[in-house]
Amino acid sequence: MVDAAGRSASAEVKTTPAGVVLVLAGRLDADGTARVWTTAMDAARPGGGAGQGLTVDAAQVEYCDGAGVALLGALRAAAGDRPFAIEGLKPQFATLVDLVGVVAMPVVQAPPRLGPISRLGQTAYHMGGEMARQVAFVGEVLVYLVEVVRHPGRLRWGDFLIALEAAGVRAVPIMTLMGFLIGLIMAFQSAIPMRRFGADLFVADLVSLSLIRELGPLMAAVMLAGRTGSAFAAEIGTMKVNEEVDALTTMGLVPVRFLVVPRVLAAIIVMPFLAMIMNVAGLFGCMVVMISLGYPPVTFFNQLVNSTGHVDLLGGLFKAAVFGLLVGGVGCMRGLQTTTGAAAVGESTTRSVVSGILLIILSDGLFAVLFFYLDL
Repeated sequence: MVDAAGRSASAEVKTTPAGVVLVLAGRLDADGTARVWTTAMDAARPGGGAGQGLTVDAAQVEYCDGAGVALLGALRAAAGDRPFAIEGLKPQFATLVDLVGVVAMPVVQAPPRLGPISRLGQTAYHMGGEMARQVAFVGEVLVYLVEVVRHPGRLRWGDFLIALEAAGVRAVPIMTLMGFLIGLIMAFQSAIPMRRFGADLFVADLVSLSLIRELGPLMAAVMLAGRTGSAFAAEIGTMKVNEEVDALTTMGLVPVRFLVVPRVLAAIIVMPFLAMIMNVAGLFGCMVVMISLGYPPVTFFNQLVNSTGHVDLLGGLFKAAVFGLLVGGVGCMRGLQTTTGAAAVGESTTRSVVSGILLIILSDGLFAVLFFYLDL
């Protein structure tokens, strides 16, 4: 005999030749049911007693609410095909038990363990689906951008100017500082080995070409992803959590046109200017190093003009505009994908930065291949 008694309820298990008798007493409310649940369910298992049948003696049950009814239903389900009976239960409680019937206990199964090949395929499948959603979202944004070009009055100019200020004007100091430091460090690092061969004059060619064609747009885009793309995701994600996006949909407004287009358009317009600011600041840092090496500024400018042309500059600015589209679009998309809760906003912000930088690097690689075959 097993006995489990509580302050508000008790359960006693008796083994008889006819089967197992479970004696319940006291108040089967939430507290009392929790006290006797384990003992009662152990008695209901097929191996818990004689294995012939289960009888619940509920004559001493004083009170039974939903928790107690759930226990009796779970006992009936656990008995399965064996004989089962509830004796002595008060009529008002028996009616509730008959209404509920059998309470099926959920069976929790551990997810199957996947092998390395299966995990790799699952990861590739999820990544492919995510890339497809990103491409579809960017395509939808492009459709609305073309519509804005054809009908400028449909753009929310107030939101556009606010996003333009946040993404462009406020980013000028950090872009200037980063560009200057990048140009300074690149010039110093390249001057050390090139001076061994007497070619330190060509440090200006190396740094200027690297900045204008590659590093200026790339670093500006990375800074935009960390600073502005995350802000877009946090803003729209907070609106999604507060159900403001659902309110727009209820009123018949398209969230992409209403929220995304002004921000993405601001990112596209501001990125070439930020790339130019970073280029100029980086070239100024390189000039400081060249002056410290003993070359006058006029020599630096002559090398700059001879090594770079308008094709390099326009190619870098075009890449910057594309990077702005990707960063702004991904940031807004992650904001619209935000679920509920404060943690979801932080997760969307993180995913926007990671996805933005990843797309920047992938697109930069595609531009490198394209420019190579176009001989630019």
